[in-house]
Amino acid sequence: MGRIVGIDLGTTYSLVAYTDAATRKPVCLADEQGRTLLPSVVSLDPAGSVVVGWPARERLLRQAERTVYSVKRLMGKGLEDVREELQLFPFRLAPGSESVIRIQLGEKIFTPPEISAFILRELKRRAEAFFSEEVSRAVITVPAYFNDAQRQATKDAGRIAGLEVERLVNEPTAASLAYGLDKHQRALIGVYDFGGGTFDISLLRLQEGLFEVLATNGDTHLGGDDIDNLLAEKARAEIHQQLKLDVAENPELYQSLRNAVIAAKHALSAEERTTLRFPLDARGDYVRELTRAEFESWIEPIIERTLGPAKRALKDAGLKPEQMDEVVLVGGSTRIPLVRRRVEQLFRRRPHCELNPDEVVALGAALQANILAGGVEDMLLLDVTPLSLGIETLGGAVAKIIPRNSTIPASATEMFTTYADNQTGVDIHVVQGERELVKDCRSLARFTLKIPPQPAGLPRVEVKFLIDADGLLQVTARDIRTGQQASVEVKPSYGLSDDEVERMILESIEYAEADFAATQLIGARNEADAVLRATARALAEPQAQELAPEERREIEQAEAALRQALAGDDYRLIRERIEALNQATHHLAEMLMNAAMQTALKGKRADEVNL
Repeated sequence: MGRIVGIDLGTTYSLVAYTDAATRKPVCLADEQGRTLLPSVVSLDPAGSVVVGWPARERLLRQAERTVYSVKRLMGKGLEDVREELQLFPFRLAPGSESVIRIQLGEKIFTPPEISAFILRELKRRAEAFFSEEVSRAVITVPAYFNDAQRQATKDAGRIAGLEVERLVNEPTAASLAYGLDKHQRALIGVYDFGGGTFDISLLRLQEGLFEVLATNGDTHLGGDDIDNLLAEKARAEIHQQLKLDVAENPELYQSLRNAVIAAKHALSAEERTTLRFPLDARGDYVRELTRAEFESWIEPIIERTLGPAKRALKDAGLKPEQMDEVVLVGGSTRIPLVRRRVEQLFRRRPHCELNPDEVVALGAALQANILAGGVEDMLLLDVTPLSLGIETLGGAVAKIIPRNSTIPASATEMFTTYADNQTGVDIHVVQGERELVKDCRSLARFTLKIPPQPAGLPRVEVKFLIDADGLLQVTARDIRTGQQASVEVKPSYGLSDDEVERMILESIEYAEADFAATQLIGARNEADAVLRATARALAEPQAQELAPEERREIEQAEAALRQALAGDDYRLIRERIEALNQATHHLAEMLMNAAMQTALKGKRADEVNL
């Protein structure tokens, strides 16, 4: 099938990895200087050339306004989503960034997926240099907390970079694989991922090779960047107080200060104290002794913010902290001793931190890429459904049974009934798509369930959708009363191109209002037909002969008004006329109910009546 690499597209650093065929172990690829980490930084030099990685990071000091970092925080976001944190970035937004963020770098304008594509392209080049061949396929990891827009933006970035994104894999699953936790027969695994720009907590159940996500929580606006910004702001405030100089007015100077506090943060992960030294102008240097205890007292509120989502995830999963069999630390920020202590206190067990926390997700991505490439046959990779799956209901509407982005294996069951009297079969039409009407979705399969003739609404038909680990969909329809069933196995259209999937999703948004009106009209017409049939049956009953002439006339007029409304497309008017007919037949319904009760009670003693 060809080589597939694993990529961790990170907020602060990005990596590319592969699985060695001889050892079957994942390895991160390094650059010419032996560095596996690629800073997720992109800069545009005055000549118009794009610079990526370490050289771009250095340009933060000299050309901050032409340099972008932490772009992962902007992926799939609109201006309102990130307005506050944009104040911390040195780059500017271009006009027209209200719905889609556009970044102004010098004379050029880029979207976040385009910036991410430069990073992916650099990783692609690194892999091609190592293998001496073209690399065009990749598995890319994303936070479990990423929404649809953020995931789509990541796929777009891969496409722009010339990579076929075979799979977007949740980072917690990748980390679990990297630690070999898939070798357990069964286990409950917590993955605490505290990176540069995002925090995720994921609780997984592993059972016989299957990873099941029990709960996720987190914050896409919480990460090591927040610690860096806090330290930089405290240092800036002290400099301003001591030397009457506001370094924030000089973007290059502020980035230099930011780099200095980041170096101090790194030092305090291994030492109890360090010296923060920052050269200024003729007014002297800013020099400050910083202890780990002081550092931890500053950042403790940020670390505490990670524990809230962790506790909520445990509550959502119905688990207690001590029930977790394994806890894995992911992300560079988990090197901070305070983080490790808080996680150990919460879960009451020492977390896994043996692997390089910056590399662990990329290593897992490489393992999953190897599975897709056919290198491993005894491991299972979970996927998600790209589009919703459902069946056609009366009037051409769609009843969605498995929504898009559901993790597979997946199953769901819904109950249905018949519309007409004495039906001898129920047609099951399986469709895929995001629109509300069958005509706007993709047809996958049809089959018929035979049932004995019964009055409308009496049969109970259970329709079950089951998607197995190979992506095969099986649809079963069963008559609850007789036990008779029929089924069909179909291959959902995972072969749809990304453009087709994107078009279908965009159309579901574009036509949402019209689709809603159409489904409301179908529902109103179906209800009106049922009410008219019920009214006709009621008027044919002997008790209806006792109606006063004016009551019968009122019912007939309400019937005629409803039929007239049915000829139009105003679902609100149809529902108004249904209500009017219900009101007109209220007395008739009471008469029929009384007659039915008298028949049921006839010839019975009081003690035989069970009320």
